[in-house]
Amino acid sequence: MFPFDKWELIGLMVPAVLMSLTVHEYSHGRMAFLLGDNTAKLQGRLSFNPLKHLHPVGTLLIFFFGLGFAKPVPVDPRNFENPRRDMMYVAIAGPLSNLALAVIFSFFIRVIDFSDNLSLFILISFGLYINVMLAIFNLLPVFPLDGSSVIKGLVPASVAARLGDMDRIGVFFLLGAILLDRFAHTNIFGFILEEPIKIFLQILTVEKEVFDTLNLLLSLTFSIIFNN
Repeated sequence: MFPFDKWELIGLMVPAVLMSLTVHEYSHGRMAFLLGDNTAKLQGRLSFNPLKHLHPVGTLLIFFFGLGFAKPVPVDPRNFENPRRDMMYVAIAGPLSNLALAVIFSFFIRVIDFSDNLSLFILISFGLYINVMLAIFNLLPVFPLDGSSVIKGLVPASVAARLGDMDRIGVFFLLGAILLDRFAHTNIFGFILEEPIKIFLQILTVEKEVFDTLNLLLSLTFSIIFNN
């Protein structure tokens, strides 16, 4: 019998979620500041205090649906030298920060023996998975995800303007897909995200034995959290 129940596992997931979301949003604000926009700094968002970045609905979605979001960092593109290019840099900073955290967690998961400290191993496993998931999820080219701004910075201005006209439906598409996945079991995000996440986890864990252990543990813990 697995030694942790649903709420104990959620308790282990909370620190990983808070750290991942906080670093993600801080990185957006820091990049904007470096590029000339101090809006986030003036509003107190250049902080590692999780309470500055949490969105109540977005955070709850993570724990109950497996996908969610933080409070977007305020950015004023008018302060940038090249608004479209610099907004792309601000956007990509968040996912890249999550990948950096994932690399750090992957190091510890390779050196810690789960039989010695299962709680710590589960916490690190959550940290690795959540950061890979956040990086890939946020790079989807749908507003308000970071991938939308990245795409707009790469395509011609005329195409970016047309993409901007579609932004207003992006939020409804994302929420609709999350709800359909949860209640109608459509597996929309599973189909899109599962394979890229698996590939990144395989790369980061390096050894097949470590990946297999991680995969088994995540499958077990997530089934307890989301299916009970």
